[in-house]
Amino acid sequence: DTNAAYKILEIDTKVSDTEIKKAYRKMANKYHPDKVAHLGSDLQKLAEEKFKAVNDAYHSIKKERQFA
Repeated sequence: DTNAAYKILEIDTKVSDTEIKKAYRKMANKYHPDKVAHLGSDLQKLAEEKFKAVNDAYHSIKKERQFA
């Protein structure tokens, strides 16, 4: 569901492709497993799940909008 994808990236459905890319980079950076490695295995596991969700959401939106 692409509406869920927009929620995961914390953006509105009406934003530009550039804004989608910005939101993706921000979220990917925030939840990247390497960035939270020092916080312990539990938080690292949660961050990894969130990172995967962010990746899936971004690719879903890219596919829907057909942008590179």
